[in-house]
This record gives sequence, C-alpha cells and structure tokens, in this order.
Amino acid sequence: MGKIEKKLKAMGLTPLPGPHPYPNPNRCACVRVGNLLFLSGHGTGRREMPLGIKQFGKVGTEVTEEEAYLCAKAVALTMMGTIKAEVGDLDRVKRVVRLYGMINSAPGFERPFTVLDGASDLFYELWGPVYGKHARAAVGIAELPRRAVVEVMGEFELWGARPRSGATGKRTAKGKGKKARARGGRRNRRS
Repeated sequence: MGKIEKKLKAMGLTPLPGPHPYPNPNRCACVRVGNLLFLSGHGTGRREMPLGIKQFGKVGTEVTEEEAYLCAKAVALTMMGTIKAEVGDLDRVKRVVRLYGMINSAPGFERPFTVLDGASDLFYELWGPVYGKHARAAVGIAELPRRAVVEVMGEFELWGARPRSGATGKRTAKGKGKKARARGGRRNRRS
C-alpha cells in the first residue's frame, strides 16, 4: 500500500471503488498521453457511491450545499479508483493539474465552487500544498445525465519512468545513456 492510500485509510476512505464504468465502447474512464492522465467525467448518477451520499437531484432545492460537497468528495474517490486501476498505484501521480466540475444546480444556486471544494479539498489534503493545488472550473449546469448531483473531469501528471536503453529495454544507469556509450565507442575505435 502506497503513501496516498495509507493517508486515505487513516481518513477512513478505503477501499477505493473500482474503475468508473462506461456503457459504450466508444469512450473510456481515462486516457494517458505521455505523463498526463485525462479522466472522463466521473459523476454520482451511474452506480452506488462511497460515503452514503445523496446521488440525484438539484443543489439548492433537493440537495443541500453540504450534501453536494460530500458528493464531490465521493466523486474524487471514484476518480482515484480509476487512476489506481490505470497506473497501479496512486503514488504514481505527481500532481493534480486541473479539475472541471459540473454541478446540477437549481435556478438561483450561485455557489458551485463550494460544492467542488469537496473534491479539491481532498486532493489538496492528499497531495499537499504544492502538488495538490490545481487549476479548476466549477460551473452550475441546468441538467446532468441521470440527474447526477455532480460530475467531475480531471487531469493528473504522472511521475515519469526512468529512461530505458535501446532494444534491450534495460534501465540505464544515470550518466550512462546512449551518448556516453557512443563517446566510449568512438574512443575505442581510435585506439
């Protein structure tokens, strides 16, 4: 168990849910591009959620601001379940880059930013003031699929892998990459 999961366990927030399910093969829970992991929208409307939250309804009439905050926190846990399924260990995440939160808001509800704090606060607590601080947008939406309370998309930077050498795939020692071997090879040819 890695450092992040130990923190979650100490907070009473384990086990993490499994990967976020998608009903159609034309999309998936996340896509990795280089060292960035892009998460699709994770929301409260598709399956049973952690923390025993109220999953459906409009914030400001059917769901209180405090209940919606817990919804965003639960969604953050499902996001971490997806990340763990993709990369194997939450400690592979270097930093939280950006969150985009959509809040199913009743007319006149003007505080979607406080709702998304449920996710932002948890990521900040887990990854700290440098790597947990992130860019974000929190917007009120007239409707969300399946009457979900919250849906959140995220982008995460992963720690890079150590470089591998040529066709063997063996890891190279620091300072002994292809250039160092090439210089050594040239010296040997001259002697």
